Amino acid sequence: MSGGFSHLDPGTPETQWQDALGRRTVSDLDADLDFLVVVAAHPDDETLGAAGLMSRAARSGIPIAVVVASDGEGSHPASPTHTRQELARLRRIETARAVSLVAPEADVRFLGLPDGELDTHLAALGAGVALVVDGPAAATAGRVLVAAPWSGDGHRDHRVVAEVCAAVCASRGIRHVGYPVWVWHWGSTEDLPWSRARALRLDPEEADRKRRAIACHTTQIEPLSSQQGDEVLLHAGMRSHFERDVEIFLVEGEPGESTAGLDAAWFDDFYDRNGDDPWGFETRWYEERKRSILLASLPERQLGRVLEVGCSTGVLTAELAERADAVVAMDPAQIAVTRARERIGDDPRVTVLRGTAPDDWPEGEFDTIVLSEVGYYLSASDLNRLLHRVRGSLSERGCVVACHWRHPVAEYPQTGDDVHDVLHELIEWQTLVTHRERDFVLDIFAPHTAKSVAEREGLV
Repeated sequence: MSGGFSHLDPGTPETQWQDALGRRTVSDLDADLDFLVVVAAHPDDETLGAAGLMSRAARSGIPIAVVVASDGEGSHPASPTHTRQELARLRRIETARAVSLVAPEADVRFLGLPDGELDTHLAALGAGVALVVDGPAAATAGRVLVAAPWSGDGHRDHRVVAEVCAAVCASRGIRHVGYPVWVWHWGSTEDLPWSRARALRLDPEEADRKRRAIACHTTQIEPLSSQQGDEVLLHAGMRSHFERDVEIFLVEGEPGESTAGLDAAWFDDFYDRNGDDPWGFETRWYEERKRSILLASLPERQLGRVLEVGCSTGVLTAELAERADAVVAMDPAQIAVTRARERIGDDPRVTVLRGTAPDDWPEGEFDTIVLSEVGYYLSASDLNRLLHRVRGSLSERGCVVACHWRHPVAEYPQTGDDVHDVLHELIEWQTLVTHRERDFVLDIFAPHTAKSVAEREGLV
């Protein structure tokens, strides 16, 4: 789990979620499929989040595959009575029984990856999901649905599975939805992106099968013993979120969406058509003022080693360099890279690279990572991969600043607000600064609990 919540917390009352569901009109999930793939980070995720969907698909004769990434052996790390190996064996049995109740013919596959360490086994996880999606039972891409833990669920393993599924599905034009599990526990009713929500309303038989399937997970809903460390993982309040007669899924990606990212050729062509300062970084007061706000918002005077993604002609790069030990700046357009290098001159602390994020990612650790006016050029899956790169490159005491234009642009796959919504959902770090105007939004995130600038300087 993330550091922001504990399964021992009382959690958000189910009545609050019921009230929210009653106030909102949520579109129905399109369950007209030829193949359903349900992916779980741990045994029981698939039952809690999608047992009703599996039951519906099974009754309709739709082939179903279930992929369970880990065996959930870390659920009781302090258990005095059960080893991790024993828990893994029991949890596989529980999942097989639960799935057989709602979808007797489903193909259940256990990948056996380490619980809590899925982010270090991305290749194996991706291969396992892709093997099932591409398997002999798979239908035309547009008729396949992948349901996996929601990317904004607040649990690291859930986020990793969501990111991997997003990449697999985007490359194949497959629908991908996320099922929330832990957000029902730690979140408020405003934490769900309701515009992306889709509802599967369960009939009495489907709801009953789901309740009986959840009851199969005895290691999670009952104490392992009376000893400390063997406590219940899913208490009654948590289970109540999954006893309702509706399952909620959040659209993560759909075929036909205009979500393809803009490639390097697009930027080269844009500069060719509009000159070497097409956005007016050197001439517009709007841009000068925005840079000043960004630079003033950074919590440290000294920025350490800086990575600037999408540096354009290097105007911001030069100002970052004044406060940095070293700067690595990158941009996909050759014209922009050439102008940035000319601007920087022979400053040995600054390296300007031609490259496209997230694929051409520089090596090393950074204390400050700048994502200014770049996120909305990326597809949803590439933005997820970019954030994974950011998490892996930021130093323990570092920060990430993101700043984006808020108005829609026809060619861009996303808006600035879309990008910052995803950042708040996925990055799972403390928000140090938020600045929102009619024209742009700026957020600064850090993976640590940071003092304010005034606190650091002894003013409070």
